[in-house]
Amino acid sequence: MSSHCARRRGSAFLLAALLGIGALVTPARAAADPYVDQLADAAATPALGWETCSDGFECASARVPMDYNSPQAAQIDLAVIKLPAADPARRIGTLFVNFGGPGPSGVDRLRERARWPWLFSDELRARFDLVSWDPRAVSRSAGTQCFAGADEQAAYLGSFPGTPTDPLDEPAFFAASADLAARCAQHAGPILRHASTANTARDLDLLRRAVGDEALTYHGISYGTQVGAVYANMFPGRVRAMAFDGSLDFEGNVNGHGADGVNLPLDTRQGVAAGIAETFDTFLRDCSAAGPRCAFAGGDPKLKWIALAERARLAPITVAGTPWTFSQIVSAASSLSRPDTYPDLAILLQSLFDAATVLPAKVPDALFAENHPANRVEAFYTIQCSDSTVPTDPTVYSRAAAAEDLQSRYFGRTAVFNATACAFWQAEDRDRYTGPWNRETAAPILVLNSRYDPATPLRGAKAGAAQLNRAQVVVIEGAGHSSMYVQSTCAEHLKRDYLFTAQLPPAGISCGIDRSPFA
Repeated sequence: MSSHCARRRGSAFLLAALLGIGALVTPARAAADPYVDQLADAAATPALGWETCSDGFECASARVPMDYNSPQAAQIDLAVIKLPAADPARRIGTLFVNFGGPGPSGVDRLRERARWPWLFSDELRARFDLVSWDPRAVSRSAGTQCFAGADEQAAYLGSFPGTPTDPLDEPAFFAASADLAARCAQHAGPILRHASTANTARDLDLLRRAVGDEALTYHGISYGTQVGAVYANMFPGRVRAMAFDGSLDFEGNVNGHGADGVNLPLDTRQGVAAGIAETFDTFLRDCSAAGPRCAFAGGDPKLKWIALAERARLAPITVAGTPWTFSQIVSAASSLSRPDTYPDLAILLQSLFDAATVLPAKVPDALFAENHPANRVEAFYTIQCSDSTVPTDPTVYSRAAAAEDLQSRYFGRTAVFNATACAFWQAEDRDRYTGPWNRETAAPILVLNSRYDPATPLRGAKAGAAQLNRAQVVVIEGAGHSSMYVQSTCAEHLKRDYLFTAQLPPAGISCGIDRSPFA
């Protein structure tokens, strides 16, 4: 654990944490800015009929407007899940959690992760009901459906072209992205026009009202930080406490442009390619330091990686009967969000390195293979394309790919094409939120971000925090994406104490990780 985390904290902050004082910030105590989104206020509060749904969880359905401009018209049902506070007598309220994406089911993720102690400690779970939900367009909550059924979805996404590793591969990828956008426009229906993060923030305010909390306590992870930032600016007086974990550049996510005014691809303006490259370099350094505990450590891991990648450019490498293309190998090496998988990645890279002798015939890649549970891919585009202004000219992506490849060798192109379907998207949500981002909230916001994050680079987290009215960044000195995966007891304690008290820790504090990925 970092010595920074053990640094003595301010007496008021520590006393409040020890006593469990969670003074609820109510609208009467709110900041001076009177702004509040009127569309949500005009909608009815949903009734939550909680029912036991195994292993201590309770489930419910919340009915909310499809279109907040017509709150009495068509309604949709949101799937909601709760793990009740373990100590009801000392309960502070509800902690709403959005696990990111966009696209994954919040219901499923809370089931899987509510008892991860480095994410939600026993002390935190004792004082709060943990609540998550499938946001609109996701899974059980009016999920976007772009295909006739699961078999068609699996066949289509399983054969989708891989991320272009060469300019010659780009036309097919652009054509496939346009086709996916057209399929969604044909089959998905009205949810495409009402799935922006602004409408999810409105849903969240209705859920807050439904559980009876006067103000919102919130933990947003990855894209969940965008949900939190939008909520904080649409309902600034209703913020009790908000922890952003693996945070975005909020303006960059919506309207970010390059220095010359050119609209850049989404992850390019978030600096994701550089974030991946920096995290991979950290992975290689940690591997080398681990010696025999890391399978890829023999020799110089950096030189071995270069040799492996350049060999894979020539033709796929076959391991245990499975051919691996250059694109697939780079994609695997880019999968750095979870440090607990680093030992397995090292084993894979060593196996590929050892097998890099034969030149078999080239095989097709598949961007979405084994990565489309429920409607995760379709939901990602439905929400992200609703939120973000992106280039619509394919040549912008081609130029960005060439430029990023020069800056971040091997990983530059990986981060350019992530949201290409948005270039061809045929629906828009006129209620999307585009700013401002600095309305004065009733409580300050805590931002946690790892030093080397491949999905939400620290640079973007600092930019997003600077856009907010009152926010403090705490750096976790490790590699991986958010404290959901980067295990840090220090970070969990800081987050826990902040959520109890709504008071930020002392300035300048940082946190270490509990152990090396190769320990």
